[in-house]
This record gives sequence, structure tokens and C-alpha cells, in this order.
Amino acid sequence: MPSRRTVLAASAGVAASLALSGTAHANDKKLRSLISRMTLEEKVGQLFVMRVYGHSATAPDQADIDANLKEIGVRTAAEMIARYRVGGIIYFTWAHNTRDPHQIADLSNGIQQASLRQPRGLPVLVSTDQEHGIVCRVGEPATLFPGAMAIGAGGSRKDARTLGRIAGQELRAIGIRQNYSPVADVNVNPANPVIGVRSFGSEAGAVAGLVAAEVAGYQGAGVAATAKHFPGHGDTAVDSHYGFPVITHSRELWEKLDAVPFRSAIRAGIDSIMTAHIQFPALDASGDPATLSHPILTGILRGELGYDGVVVTDSLGMEGVRTKYGDDRVPVLALKAGVDQLLNPPSLDVAWNAVLKAVRDGELTEARLDESILRILRLKARLGLFEEPYVSHGGVTRTVGTPAHLAAADRIAERTTTLLVNEGRVLPLNRNTHPKLLVVGADPASPSGTTGPPTGVLAAALTELGFKATALPTGTAPSAATVAQAVAAAQDADADAVIVGTYNITAAQKTLVEQLVATGRPVVAVAIRNPYDVAQLPTVPAYLAAYSWTDVELRAAARVIAGRAAPRGRLPVPVQRADDPATVLYPVGYGLAYGR
Repeated sequence: MPSRRTVLAASAGVAASLALSGTAHANDKKLRSLISRMTLEEKVGQLFVMRVYGHSATAPDQADIDANLKEIGVRTAAEMIARYRVGGIIYFTWAHNTRDPHQIADLSNGIQQASLRQPRGLPVLVSTDQEHGIVCRVGEPATLFPGAMAIGAGGSRKDARTLGRIAGQELRAIGIRQNYSPVADVNVNPANPVIGVRSFGSEAGAVAGLVAAEVAGYQGAGVAATAKHFPGHGDTAVDSHYGFPVITHSRELWEKLDAVPFRSAIRAGIDSIMTAHIQFPALDASGDPATLSHPILTGILRGELGYDGVVVTDSLGMEGVRTKYGDDRVPVLALKAGVDQLLNPPSLDVAWNAVLKAVRDGELTEARLDESILRILRLKARLGLFEEPYVSHGGVTRTVGTPAHLAAADRIAERTTTLLVNEGRVLPLNRNTHPKLLVVGADPASPSGTTGPPTGVLAAALTELGFKATALPTGTAPSAATVAQAVAAAQDADADAVIVGTYNITAAQKTLVEQLVATGRPVVAVAIRNPYDVAQLPTVPAYLAAYSWTDVELRAAARVIAGRAAPRGRLPVPVQRADDPATVLYPVGYGLAYGR
């Protein structure tokens, strides 16, 4: 870690001229003075939030140097900062930014030092997607919480606030000061391929309350929360990473449904809002994605909703924003629409030079850039980055993955597991009458790369609870041979009951469960992602919804299976019949309890 003397020397140029504290706009005069001394190139850079490969700002592995050279034209994060003067950097697991908390802290410090050593150097706003549940960039030993739909099943705003507070404290300790969470989308489409369990649920009011609570938790811990994806991504059947979704809601329905959580987030003082790469004809008939829509971002978000915080795009590398315009036009059009931060363009050089050219050609004014830079610098000031840009190893040790934090996550998870089916009171299983368990099912990759595999986690948790559990992974699309192997194992004398994890259920998974049920052994199915899976399995005698396959949720499900915890979750979305989607099989609020 840099010494205090190094810190002061590196940041003296900025910090000495700014006494930035408080949450109002009282420092605008000083910030405007700071902006007035920036070069045009520095101003353009401040608008970008960019990925970079490597665990270190100055000495990444050779493979990461090669990836940086190929995609960005620089070797390291420090070189990227020196060349483009970017205002933000986003961390990804796949970019090898997040090996462990102490390494992440060192990376954050290296990034800050590289930026503050530049002429007129500014602190960098480091961000990530730490939604918890199925989207999680920082893994164990950091504390991992249930995802949004699980929190929706728990229904506790206090739990949502606690999640935000603890997760925020841990992110701040490792130098991440902007989190792209919570998801404010209202998931009303069971076929939604990109939101689903990342949403708190299908009821706008319930989602709004949990969004506001999580925002309060994060921002109370000194981390900027980000409500996403405006104006609402909850009713799509297309993934905007790969296509261009169209929302067919009327303006009236948008007001009653999609807008409600975003209004709630704004009332809660949300620091940033992320745009959606979706077409929303009722709000803008031009056919442009919302990210590039002046009527949506300036007319509605800024004007009607009165939001004056930071607006950040979703990744500019996603297909939804690239369908209609080239990569050189997208960042310019986003700024013209009202965006402040341009996130992760496919080519930083193309995007950066396009914005620079647009200003020099008069398409964008320097004053327009100054508006966005002021919002960004206000946020950095509010987060204390001018006074305290660095973090310490001591802070990491004291804060990240503490026993108290981990215990809180376990307690919250226990309030989310939802019992949907329990024919003949199969559950809870008794270790005296059903001591030997077979655990089969899907083993999707860990969201953070540090947990799982799900069958192994369930088997280990059940073994710790006094059962003898054996894991047999069968995958998301088990072959006939795999199904036969699982059935044979279930029929073996060493299996008194079977636990099977379903994941966005496929025909092959359905066959697996049906054939396991046909063995006569008690079968307990656990939806380790979408609770909608239960509609495909009318013969299964017991069904739990865990909403994700992260360890904390699977351990909670194991405690429910073993009767060590009561199933307390209630569905935050309706589950329709598989053969008649117009008919609700299990309504919002449904959930069984033991003893009735």
C-alpha cells in the first residue's frame, strides 16, 4: 500500500485546492474551477468507465498484457489512464481483476496512484456489478448474499438494507465505490432471459420498497448505488447483450409498473441510474434504444422524474445498443441523449476519439461535457474520493468476510427459501428414517468463480447436518446415459431419498426428475435459479425455490430440507401453468410452511 506521504504527494494538486465534503452542491464552485483547468482530452476521458485486464495496475500477467494490447492498445491500467485519462474503471472476474480482497485493494490503490500522478490528476471511480445471487464479481472470502428475487421472497426491507450496508462496507474496503446494483426492473415476463431472478419480483410496489432499502444500505456505507435498467427491462424475451429488445408497454402501464421502482430510488437519493439498451415505442417512437434517447433520458428521467444524478450507460459493447449505429456514433448520441458515464465501449480508442471529434466539429459543446463532468465529480466528492482515494490492508482484514457479516448473510438466506410443493409431507427429511441421500442436478458455473459446484455444496451441507449425502452431477442437459446412471444410483440401497437441482428446466432435466420420481424414492427438487421450473414438474412430491446456486442460498435450502430451518419465503412472482400460461398455478405470496 502507498505510504501516507506518497498519498499526499500524489493527490496534492487536487486535494489541496478542494475541501470537498457534504452531500449538497455546495462545492460546485470549486468543482467548476477544477473543470475549467482541464484540457478537452482530459474532459473526454472523464466520461468513460472502461474495463482493463489484470490483477495489478502496473504488473499484470503476460496474458492480460496481451489482452490489453489487443483490445485497448495499452499494456496496463496505468498506461490506459495515462493515455485516455479515464474517469472510471469497471472490474470483472473474467478480466482477472478480482482474485481476492487484498489483491483487489492493491489494484484499486494502483489505479488511484496512476491517475493522481497525472497532471491535474483526479481520483478514479472504480465500479463493478455486485448484485449478489447470479451476478457477482467479487467472490469468497467476501460475504455473498442471496440475490434480488430471493430477497423479494423474504420480503424484508430491513434485510435488503442490511445486505446493502454490509456489501457496501466490503466493497468500499477494497476500493470499489460504485456498484451497479440494485436491479429496479419489475420482472413480469417469466421468459425474460436477462433479468429473471436478478429482479426483486413482479409487484412494482414491493420492488420499489426493496430497491429503496438496498440503496439506503449501500449509500449509507459510502458506496454509490445504481438503479438499473432505466426505463425498465422487466418485460423482455430478448437478451440485450445479444439482441435489441422491444418493450410494448403503454405509457400508462409504464407509469404504473416500470417507473415505480425508479421513482422510489430517486426519492431515496440514488447516486446513479443505468440505462437499458431497449426500444420503448410508447416513450420514444424513433426506434432508438433508450440509452440513446433524448426523450427518455432528458425528457422523462431528467425532466419529469427530476433526476439530477449520474446517468451511466449499460455496456456499450452489448448488441442492443450497437444494432442501429456504429461504435463511433453510439457514445456521441448517448451524450446528446443525456448520459454522463459511457461504460465499457468495445473500442475505447474509437469511442474516445469520436467524442473528441464531435466537440471539435461542434456537434457536442464543451459546455455539454462540463455538465456531465460536474455530476461525476460531485459524486466522487460525495464519496470522499478526493480526501481518501486509497484503502488499506488493515481495513480489508477488519471488514471483508467477517464472521458477523457471514452470519448475517446466512440468517437472511434462511428467510428466503420457498416451499412450493410438499405432498404427503415429504419434507422435512429425517436423518433417522432417510439417512442416505443422493444429490443430483445441474452444476452451473459459479457467478463469482469462487463457489460451488451446487450438487457438491448441497451434499456437503446435508452431510454436516447429519445425513450421508453423495453428489452426482447430471448437468443442465443430461443425456439418456446420465439419466440412467442417476436412476440406477437412486435405486441403489445407499439412497433413501433424492435431492435434484433444476436450472431453467430443460426437457432433459424434466425427464431426469420424472424418472427419479418413478423409482418410488422420495424426491425433493430445488429450483436453483428460476422458480418457474416447478410448473414443468407436476409429479414431483416436494419442491423448493432457492432462486440461485450460490453457496449461501444452497446452505439455507439444505437447512430447510433437514428441518433445521423453517421455509419462510413467499413467491415474489406468479408461476403460471405450463400447459395454460393464462392460468396462475402459484400466485404472488404463495409459500407453504411446515406443520400445515
